[in-house]
Amino acid sequence: MTRIEVADHGSGPAVMLLHAFPCDHHMWDEQVDPIVAAGWRVLIPDLPGFGASELPAAAQPDLGEVVDELHTFSMDRGVDRLVVVGLSLGGYLAMEWLRRYPEMLAGVGLFDTKATADASEARGNRVAMADAIDVNPAGCAELLRERVLPVILGSSSHESRPDVVAQVETWMRTADPMTVAWYQRAMADRPDSVQTLSSVDVPALVLWGEEDVMSPAAEQRIMLDVLRDARSASIPGAGHLSAIEQPEPVARELVDFLTRVQRAGISG
Repeated sequence: MTRIEVADHGSGPAVMLLHAFPCDHHMWDEQVDPIVAAGWRVLIPDLPGFGASELPAAAQPDLGEVVDELHTFSMDRGVDRLVVVGLSLGGYLAMEWLRRYPEMLAGVGLFDTKATADASEARGNRVAMADAIDVNPAGCAELLRERVLPVILGSSSHESRPDVVAQVETWMRTADPMTVAWYQRAMADRPDSVQTLSSVDVPALVLWGEEDVMSPAAEQRIMLDVLRDARSASIPGAGHLSAIEQPEPVARELVDFLTRVQRAGISG
């Protein structure tokens, strides 16, 4: 089993927060205290390959392998029912969890993500980035700063939040090149999840930054149209990494959502 480092806070029903690429669990730091105060146990893993967690040993990059590892970890910790909230890559993983272990989820949060598979051009760009990193691992950080940094944050953050920009640059500088290439290929191969979402019968929250150009509002409407019990929240002044660009509004929406899940009934 892959070694996964997880921050574990509080007690009560469990919620797992899954971070974006190429961040680590600290992306959710500002949301922890309000959720714990609301009576929840908060599990925040460094996704395999990021932070202090090991990259999966699977020969073929596959987000399903990541979900299997997270599922095993949860069961080993005595958690057999939980809410999963994922941002961007974390959202892809939440949808894969719904595909593999739907009975385990009491609710799902899909933040700054999309259910559609990559179009051919986007898929080709991911694979090309992975290939370029294989050839020149030392150039990984600069490649991320050049291609990802301009679009992963909203214009408000680029203009007025230098601390947020610096934090994202740190994640890009410290990300392991092998991990970056692995996830680019895994994300490129992820399946379309629209049909999966149409069968979800637990509460859902679809949240996005109003300045998100990577997962724009049109993609959020696709998810909202097929989910049976979903609420939406758009966050002003945030781009693709809404949890760090506007942490307080995101925390409020998360707590409100988890309160709704509690009222619907959750144990575990």
